Amino acid sequence: MDRVRVLTELLKADGGPGEEAAVADLIMRLAEDAGCPAKRFKGDTAHKKIGTGGRGNLILKLPGRGRKGPRRMLTAHMDTVPLCVGSVPVRDGDAIRGKSGDLALGGDNRSGCGVLLSTLMRLLKSDDPHPPLTFVWLVQEEVGLRGAKHIDLSKLGDPAEGYNFDGTHPDKLVIGATGDVAVDVRVRGLASHAGVAPEKGVSAAAVFATALANLAADGWHGLIEKPGGRGTSNVGVLSGGAATNVVMDDLAVRAEVRSHSPKFRRRILDRWRKEFEAAAKAIRSASGQTGSVEWSEELKYEAFKLPARSDVVKNAAAAVRDAGMEPHTVVGNGGLDANWLTAHGIPTVTLGCGQREIHTTAEWLDVPSYEAACDVAYGIVTA
Repeated sequence: MDRVRVLTELLKADGGPGEEAAVADLIMRLAEDAGCPAKRFKGDTAHKKIGTGGRGNLILKLPGRGRKGPRRMLTAHMDTVPLCVGSVPVRDGDAIRGKSGDLALGGDNRSGCGVLLSTLMRLLKSDDPHPPLTFVWLVQEEVGLRGAKHIDLSKLGDPAEGYNFDGTHPDKLVIGATGDVAVDVRVRGLASHAGVAPEKGVSAAAVFATALANLAADGWHGLIEKPGGRGTSNVGVLSGGAATNVVMDDLAVRAEVRSHSPKFRRRILDRWRKEFEAAAKAIRSASGQTGSVEWSEELKYEAFKLPARSDVVKNAAAAVRDAGMEPHTVVGNGGLDANWLTAHGIPTVTLGCGQREIHTTAEWLDVPSYEAACDVAYGIVTA
């Protein structure tokens, strides 16, 4: 089966976060058809640690063939955003698009899954020497890099280098990415009849609005550029209230704060908490009562940056050159499975594999870029 057909088969399979079973089964079936027994695949218990059901990461280890050296690991995530569920891929020249204009395609990240599977199938058909290899198809990347965070390291064979396929251009080496903290704020107010006695209440909405307005006015919301640091922050989800005739007494706020600098990210978080607590004290009822704020935060993933002269970066760059392209390195502002893999002690470079306009109904996949990524991956495992 040629590598574009492998990709097309993977794009047909539905699998949102926590629902990757059909994708994993397809990968194992296609690999078995190519000569790799399904029993060689192993799963881990990442899904149990996550606590959302589904299945764990899919792992395959190969011994070295005619070559010693550090184990290399290739990774990609199986899940897509829910907007892709039900999409039907259609070839359009050098592009693959979704048949329906109402759905995304799912190239993020079935293209990466296809790169890994095509590389495995090519190895099975060749006698090319290679060092020990580990292939990992990860779960639940789209909802916080959960599969990579909770991966069972004991099942990987102690890889020294990681190569993650997830992105656009195969000549782009992402050697670093930002860190992200999830913030949950519960604003407690005081209910009262909004028509008869609004002055007796404390509006949780007013507390939130005051805090956010002050943050925005002082440059601590959105893009943040201050002496000593740069980052971003965003309020993404608000939930509260039941009726317009009741002063809102409870508002749940979900937000995030990002920065490549943990120290500066701490500054942003401290400023946010200070503004929410100050707003809770400032908004008072007629009798002087105030609301309160409950604050919690969770590290979604930490920032990292690999040295340009590290083995994993140099090896990835060499494979890109061997595939006829000129590599260039970048540091990204989004999270990648590489964040957690690197944190686990496996320095990981991320390379593109043809994705375009992901997470939108206009998504498409560039076939030449995908095929170039397959060449790069094969160069990595055999170089």
